[in-house]
Amino acid sequence: MGRLSQKVALITGATSGIGKATAKKLAEEGASVALIGRNIKSGLEIEQDIKTAGGEAAFFACDVANEEEVKRTIADVITRYGRLDILFNNAGVMLPSMEIERMPVNEWKQTFDVNITGMFLVTRYAKPYIVAQKGSIINNASIAGLQHYAAGRSYAYSASKAAVIQFSHQMAKNYGEEGVRVNCICPGIILTPILHGRDPKIYEDRIPLGRVGTPEDVAKTVAFLASEDAAYLTGVVLPIDGGASL
Repeated sequence: MGRLSQKVALITGATSGIGKATAKKLAEEGASVALIGRNIKSGLEIEQDIKTAGGEAAFFACDVANEEEVKRTIADVITRYGRLDILFNNAGVMLPSMEIERMPVNEWKQTFDVNITGMFLVTRYAKPYIVAQKGSIINNASIAGLQHYAAGRSYAYSASKAAVIQFSHQMAKNYGEEGVRVNCICPGIILTPILHGRDPKIYEDRIPLGRVGTPEDVAKTVAFLASEDAAYLTGVVLPIDGGASL
């Protein structure tokens, strides 16, 4: 039996990259996985991949920045599975970096709508079910949101991820008394679709471990934080970056 046997996990942004790898890892560990995302084709393919491998998953199309869609989707997940033990708030966008004076206001708003407002909405409607199981919440930030790490001209992205870190601190402080653990991961340079077309080697000199990360590197960490192996961890902000943020 896996570490997450008989648990139900909800993953946002589950149709590619870190979300996809984490969905497969949590299913491998025994969890039933609710896949949340906007790409229906990819979502259904991942659902089938997990089932073919002997796991349980279901895809639910949802824009996390749309409150009505989030509310309906959480209700649909509960109707299907009856409970919710693990929430991985992973959905996020990273739009092209540019100087502030050139940045369209709608791109600034879109970044915050998905990266922090979407997290707020999913947490709002999932929380009662997580509390009922004394479960675990993992929020995906970035090393770009760390106080000592400046990521070029990614003003909106970095600011939104810093907000995720502080949101996670507040959740951990206040949800602990309800038996819920809240932790935050800060991936570094990871081989996801965001890096499509770029040569990973250009980043390697910045990373003490000498390589970029993989979605599976992150997925293994999320599985640990979601499991009883991390039963006394809450409020942790954990870089997964091969040392890049040092």
